[in-house]
Amino acid sequence: MRRIGLLGGTSWQSSAHYYAQLNEGAQARLGGLHSADLVLRSVEFAEIEALQRAGDWAALGERYEREAEQLRAAGAELVGILANTMHLLHDHVARGSGLPVVHVVDVVADAVEALGVERVGVLGTRFTMASDLYPARLAARGVETLMPTGADAAEVDRVIYEELALGQVLDSSRAAYVAIIGRLVEQGAQAIVLGCTELSMLISPDDPAHSPVPVLDSTALHVHALLDAALAPQASSLEEGAA
Repeated sequence: MRRIGLLGGTSWQSSAHYYAQLNEGAQARLGGLHSADLVLRSVEFAEIEALQRAGDWAALGERYEREAEQLRAAGAELVGILANTMHLLHDHVARGSGLPVVHVVDVVADAVEALGVERVGVLGTRFTMASDLYPARLAARGVETLMPTGADAAEVDRVIYEELALGQVLDSSRAAYVAIIGRLVEQGAQAIVLGCTELSMLISPDDPAHSPVPVLDSTALHVHALLDAALAPQASSLEEGAA
């Protein structure tokens, strides 16, 4: 197994989910006492969130390039960014590390394509929902992206930063999300993407009460792809620094 460099801490709740799922996945695939070969750089989320809020993505890009360099110095052979939003800095991470970076949206796009749907709703932070992170990559596969707007978008973001990132899971917020998902389905969404790691704490892909259409958990899909890459026969199976 090649060593996976994890760039996390945004939030630590998110990184904990990745860490557990990567090790569970490695054990399920390899058996016995096997676990994932990982090196984790967990950043201080308050610092990152302050730069996000200020809109200083240039500073964030510089920071993530440096963090990616540290992952390579620690022996990483491929990289996973442990947050959908921070994939906005994918190219900085690829440049800083010089390593393959498994892109969460490309992995989700593969799953959407396998479902055979043409329109999906995406839930995530306000930065993810206001960006081309999902729409551009999904459009390249012929898939339209629907995002919550207005009060719905504000509530989705609020729950992530004020509750889930702090480990709080409230039934009232779950009910609000279920209603928002319902409105996306009314607009034509044929599947829902949990485009934020912490959202799996609130919405279950396996609970039909949460959504009338299939739910894709970006974290679970990303974990699967990271393990595929780490266990692939050739490191060249991933394009180094792919955009």
